[in-house]
Amino acid sequence: MKRHNKREEQGFTLIEMMVVIVIIGILTTVVVLNVLPDVDKAAITRTRADIATLETALTSYKADTMIFPTTNQGLAALKAAPTDMAQPERYRPGGYVQRLPNDPWGHPYQYVSPGRKGAFDVWSMGPDGLTGPGGEADDIGNWNL
Repeated sequence: MKRHNKREEQGFTLIEMMVVIVIIGILTTVVVLNVLPDVDKAAITRTRADIATLETALTSYKADTMIFPTTNQGLAALKAAPTDMAQPERYRPGGYVQRLPNDPWGHPYQYVSPGRKGAFDVWSMGPDGLTGPGGEADDIGNWNL
């Protein structure tokens, strides 16, 4: 008859636990390194799609009212008629967008008319949330779609 040693039945050894933890760490690292670049690409793609939608709405606004919204009126003019419009009867009932989205980093899209790079500029300040001298390196705008 064979006797079982109680020590053999007590569970995992420290070495076995360490090996499992190292394997989990390696797998986590591989997954994170492969997924994070795709998250950045998805944010940039969404930003470009939002800007294209805003461009289309601005073009429709101009077709109806004969001018682009002023910088002061901003993108809010696409959602509700500005109070200082010269011809408010030309404004489309219901507006040109249902809602004004924020960029994937939580910042509102920027707008200026006339633009520095075209009739108007619409852009996201990018992940750093900065624009202007030194901050525009990661900006995404209708000039670089």
